[in-house]
Amino acid sequence: MTNDIQADVVVVGGGPVGLLIAGELAGHGVRTVVVEAETAVSGRPKATTLHARAVQSLARRGHLGDLAGEGTGPDPVSRPFHFAGIPGLTISAPAMEPTPILKCPQEELERHFEQRARAAGAVILRGHRVTGVQQGPDGVRVTAQGPRGGISCVAAYLVGADGARSTVREQAGFESWTRTATVSAMAGDVRLENADALRPGWHRTARGWIVAKDAPHGRTHLRTLNCVSTHPARHLPLTLEELRREVSWIAGRDIAMREPQWLTRFSDFSRLVGCYRKGRILLAGDAAHLHFPIAGQGLSTGVLDALNLGWKLAFTVRGTAADGLLDTYDQERRPAARRVIDNTLAQLAIMRPGAELDPLRALFGELLASEPQSGVLASMLSAQDTVLPARGADSSPWEGRFLQNIALTTRDGHTDVIGLLGEGRPLLLLSGGQDSGGYGSGGYEAEARPWAGLLRVVRCEPVPELPYEAVLVRPDGYVGWAAGGGPLSLALRAYFGAGGGVRADGLRTGASGALSGVVR
Repeated sequence: MTNDIQADVVVVGGGPVGLLIAGELAGHGVRTVVVEAETAVSGRPKATTLHARAVQSLARRGHLGDLAGEGTGPDPVSRPFHFAGIPGLTISAPAMEPTPILKCPQEELERHFEQRARAAGAVILRGHRVTGVQQGPDGVRVTAQGPRGGISCVAAYLVGADGARSTVREQAGFESWTRTATVSAMAGDVRLENADALRPGWHRTARGWIVAKDAPHGRTHLRTLNCVSTHPARHLPLTLEELRREVSWIAGRDIAMREPQWLTRFSDFSRLVGCYRKGRILLAGDAAHLHFPIAGQGLSTGVLDALNLGWKLAFTVRGTAADGLLDTYDQERRPAARRVIDNTLAQLAIMRPGAELDPLRALFGELLASEPQSGVLASMLSAQDTVLPARGADSSPWEGRFLQNIALTTRDGHTDVIGLLGEGRPLLLLSGGQDSGGYGSGGYEAEARPWAGLLRVVRCEPVPELPYEAVLVRPDGYVGWAAGGGPLSLALRAYFGAGGGVRADGLRTGASGALSGVVR
């Protein structure tokens, strides 16, 4: 009989989303186990794009390291992109922020996140395929088969980050909204017999699309889009001959190829679970939402799931969260996924072949060439238009906004918002006088004293970019409260509970992290 592996949280899925969640949890001292079916990081070409808000959020948590790329200078940075394959879109990031588009192969990102998760103390069990998920009132049990037989993990919470065919989602009984596939798409790396037959770029014909990109060792990465119908054999492995026929049919000429690698099929099948949380089981990334892979939004959406969930689940496990904090994960991230699904379906509608859509494509081309208009689409694709729901009608207009990176001067010297959030703690920025607040002795700092072991309080010199004398910044970079939006203590209580008895290490007095009453 197998012995139980005890943990605070089990994460099923060792892709970038699961590993990022594990790193966040372990960094907060949460005992975390990752269960992953693959024995090693896959070299299969997958996502390569991280959009601005994901890059900015990762930078605030210190997860990018040497991957950060250029940016964080005194001037805004812009990068060219596309909408529905139509060039001309410009995605920009404010001054002091990292690059608005980070190109990084998913394989490299996974290795980076895995290294950080292991360094923080997470246990990663590769080569273990989940066979069972059981939830009780106080915990969960996950069983899996590995190279040495069966294992059983017992924990307080379970996060399913195991992709589009999520075992956790299915076994836990999450209900989903789905949209059936209407198109057929293929992808793979090949060697073209004639390299000039298909140059790198987006190629639209009367029959569909071909996207060609240079791949290592003289190969070409191909993706196709056939809008006529779904292929009847779409559940079978893709062959080189099928890919050759599809590319040649869309191009209208024979395109010879050989040496196939990483051949796969995909479609516009879409899914959104009805709720991201079911008791002690939560979903993130493709396990929770799936959309047509256009404009590189999938990886970024999953990363933002992880960064939203990580601190909330960590604080919940450690006893420093308000009762409803974990439910805000669904409230904040599910609408964001819905928006991504909708905009990818809108892009696909524009991409469908047919002369009747030419005027629409021409109109979008004109809009993208005009910066004020394309700014709306750029903010949407990069998720920089995300504003989280406010707590109440009297909240500050800043509540729910992402706090841009601002250069600050404190008594310890020069710093910025990115630097201050690296510890993963909520931040109270005070830019008023010593007794800022105007009500009660000591102002805001005195009001926040019950949460002193959890909250990082920083006084800084006033700057125009920070118009409020006091701002509460959540660990994920979003403003949780600002002066004028009701008492600070109410906001702190809504996020972090009563506050009394929080130790210097962030644990509430009496919270040992040990499990009790879990499924046996």
